[in-house]
Amino acid sequence: MTASLPPGTLEVLRTLCDGAPLVVFDLETTGPDRLTDRIVEVAAVKISPDGSVATLETRVNPGVRIPREATAVHGISDADVADAPPFGAVAPDLAAFLEGCDVAGYNLRGFDIPLLGREFERAKVPFSFEGRRVVDAQVIYFRKEPRDLTAAVRTFVGREHTGAHSALADAIASAEVLAGQLLRYADLPREMDALAAFTAPVEGRWVDADKRFVWRDGAAVFNFGAKRGQALADVAAKNPEYLDWMLDADFPEEAKRIVREAREGRFPNRK
Repeated sequence: MTASLPPGTLEVLRTLCDGAPLVVFDLETTGPDRLTDRIVEVAAVKISPDGSVATLETRVNPGVRIPREATAVHGISDADVADAPPFGAVAPDLAAFLEGCDVAGYNLRGFDIPLLGREFERAKVPFSFEGRRVVDAQVIYFRKEPRDLTAAVRTFVGREHTGAHSALADAIASAEVLAGQLLRYADLPREMDALAAFTAPVEGRWVDADKRFVWRDGAAVFNFGAKRGQALADVAAKNPEYLDWMLDADFPEEAKRIVREAREGRFPNRK
């Protein structure tokens, strides 16, 4: 399949193709866990040194339920992939599309590359990112546009934060930044309840502040350790000793409260 990129984009990216095509790709998945989640859609755009462009795009049946929290993010439901091929059927064509190419994307190193690598392993299709040059646009963004307090003071207050990492100076600077944001963004809520809701974690993410548990279809699922990807309710029923270990170990109190209640048969529930 071919695709058209904006002329300016193609012209700039073609300069990076110094001997090898560049593939910019993205994955949509069943969730945010690069170790246990599965692909539901993959799309890639290949820019060749001669300026030609090709694309590969396909839905994928992950073989597991797509949690409603993931569907809320990308809009892909179980029904949308019911007739889609499994990744194993897509993998050979995708590996061939990527052969001999450098790769680019957004948050590739932290998410897409490790997750895609595991999918290739699961499908038993030989593929490796070793030897390929990887450009991560997220790394460029964060390095060129820092998102720390010092950068926020510069943006929203219009001065340098000379007292950085002094607690009182940081607290005052944070207050100035918040006031500056309210002045700059007219569409921000002015009521505390609404503003708190606006800054709450993205739907479909974490049950607790320490990110030990993640929401899946409204139920709590382990996000770490040997039980990663397993439902809290299932572990409580089949391996209660794991919960006892957590209660005796050095975990945050919120995680322990969730585990303690699970041992009593009460589980977090997002309706």
